[in-house]
Amino acid sequence: MSFFDIDPNLYMVAALTIFLVSLSKSGLIAALGIIGVPMLTLVMPAREAAGMMLPLLLFMDAIGIIALRKQVSWPNIRILLPAALVGIVLGWLFYAFITEAMVRLMIGIITIIFCLDAWLPLRQALPDKPPSKPWGWFWGSLAGFTSFVSHTGGPPFQIYMLPQRLAPVLYAGTTVIFFTTVNLVKLIPYAALGQLSVSNLTLALSLLPVAAIGMAIGIFLVKRINAKLFYNIAYVLAFVLALKLVYDGTMAFI
Repeated sequence: MSFFDIDPNLYMVAALTIFLVSLSKSGLIAALGIIGVPMLTLVMPAREAAGMMLPLLLFMDAIGIIALRKQVSWPNIRILLPAALVGIVLGWLFYAFITEAMVRLMIGIITIIFCLDAWLPLRQALPDKPPSKPWGWFWGSLAGFTSFVSHTGGPPFQIYMLPQRLAPVLYAGTTVIFFTTVNLVKLIPYAALGQLSVSNLTLALSLLPVAAIGMAIGIFLVKRINAKLFYNIAYVLAFVLALKLVYDGTMAFI
């Protein structure tokens, strides 16, 4: 398959999707990352979409590391990453039994509860406590699992990270390091499962400029955005996109 064989409608949808996902990979509006596979399923099979996205995610990760490598919360990485690797292995083992509808519904419900918990008065009355290691292990493993199935590791990661209210650039750098490692590890099972086909790689290669532009815009803005505004946007987008995931998951079952 060459670039000239790509369906124009498929390419337009894929380009818009990758642009939005690249903004999320910069750490600017991280909740947008969960729309990638669902949007691409409008024009291609879901598992093929996941395979096509992986090389592009790694390209975005490389840009993010260059720009944000000095802005990382290593204590969070040390808690989350080992758990995520366990989640990836579990995703590989149960790959044939888990439908994307199940994953979307689960992630959507969890994220809605997470947002409501952050907004309700009861949550505001509770004293702030640092996140525990068991809490991080649970959400880290879930992030690895859902990232493997459909690149939707963002919401579990956010549930652990957002309440810490890190500086936006520190949050973004931690996100980049975490998902770069996760995506590199996913290359092995994705290749074994045949998801890195020639057609997928051809389409991914043609979308590299779109990914680069989105990352550049996102990194420029995340270093300048007000922290309060950053987190308000993150929570609202996470909630809206969670509603979309719940709807998609429910309709698939119906």
